[in-house]
Amino acid sequence: MRKVPPLHWVQAFEAAARLGSFVRASQELYLTASAVSHRIRSLEAALSTPLFHRIRRTVILTDAGQRFAKEVSNALGLIESAVQETERVDKVDLITVHVVPSFAAQWLMPRISRFSARYPDIDVRITASVEKIELESGAVDLDIRYGSVLQRNGVVTEMFPPEPIVALCSPALLKGRNRIKRLKDMEQQVLIHSEANLYRWKDWQGDHSGISLKLDRGPRFDRSFMSIFAAVDGLGVCLDSKLLVERQLDSGRLVLPFGNQGPRVVCHSVNYLASRARLPKIQVFREWLMQSLHESPALIEFP
Repeated sequence: MRKVPPLHWVQAFEAAARLGSFVRASQELYLTASAVSHRIRSLEAALSTPLFHRIRRTVILTDAGQRFAKEVSNALGLIESAVQETERVDKVDLITVHVVPSFAAQWLMPRISRFSARYPDIDVRITASVEKIELESGAVDLDIRYGSVLQRNGVVTEMFPPEPIVALCSPALLKGRNRIKRLKDMEQQVLIHSEANLYRWKDWQGDHSGISLKLDRGPRFDRSFMSIFAAVDGLGVCLDSKLLVERQLDSGRLVLPFGNQGPRVVCHSVNYLASRARLPKIQVFREWLMQSLHESPALIEFP
């Protein structure tokens, strides 16, 4: 006979460990905080091991609790996967992916048909915004973020490969009297500022000694895709990830005045719950995403 504690004790512990709070666990499980606390104490008694440090109103996993939480999370993920696999017989799965707008518009959307062709039994729902998403709510399966991500218990964060940051402009800026021929010519150019970017024109200037840019001038945007469209329209020179401009470079609407010269920066990440990592729809989308990134010409061609 298997030595397994009551499942409702384990569920209470897993929720509290993942959310870092008995109160938040009680809200998720539709219980009182007292009931969650009682179930966890019963589990600790059965295991003869404290799983949480209780410091005033704060709870922190003990070392044993951390190890147990990892195994329990994996086990419950397997159960959830088995349930969904049983339920999805002759059904279509739906995966919901939250994405920052520029990556969604410039890289993901042109490729999503390839995923659908490879996995016709999985429908994809894309939501795009810069708002922070609580994966624990279950409304989203994967969250693709820009910038640094605070590590959270129970959430897996996989960083994308480093992206080349390059100067971009319309082909028209390579012609005429004030055309760009060398780095020094940037001093006379209109700079397009993408204010949310990790690497900006002031960083570019710092990496090129002897160059003095007009950093206080030029149009400003809070989304990369708007800066990119402004560059396509000939408004000036923008600075962004080559990963986001593959279509514009392929069509010739944008060019690289200085080639692939530029730093490589880790910009994006994909995030998902550890407890759901083995769900088939999450596994295949994550694998397809990472494979597509490593096959992206923007990353392969960078010297």
